[in-house]
Amino acid sequence: MRYLHTMLRVRNLDDALDFYCNKLGLKEVRRRVDDKNRYTLVFLAGPDDEDLVEESKRDSGRDAPLVELTYNWDSEDYGEARFFGHLAYEVDDIYATCEKLMKAGVTINRPPRDGNMAFVRSPDKHSIELLQKGSALPPQEPWKSMPNTGKW
Repeated sequence: MRYLHTMLRVRNLDDALDFYCNKLGLKEVRRRVDDKNRYTLVFLAGPDDEDLVEESKRDSGRDAPLVELTYNWDSEDYGEARFFGHLAYEVDDIYATCEKLMKAGVTINRPPRDGNMAFVRSPDKHSIELLQKGSALPPQEPWKSMPNTGKW
């Protein structure tokens, strides 16, 4: 058994792609538009996973590991329930990543006070965990004094 993808329903595809691609840095690798059933699927990969996705597709015919954004054209209310847990991504510098996200207007719900872990949420309220690659960075301001904000 191997991991293929995680599917997330999104309310607004443009807002979701802005968050996941422009702010978080994922890359769109595949898209499927189904006019008959009225939905769009967009598959995203982490920038450091692009070679792995290509290798996976070549070896097995399935590209992985991916996040699948599912946009149903007819409106649905998914609520704010945390119905799945979270996605987790390893980052080279947790402080620089959080700073970049903050400058892009993303709320850091759980700041990286420990130099190792932070949480943000997508426009659709999906929790995203960011983990420092390798050892934790030494705690530093403003992060180590920053309180949690909202839900994560």
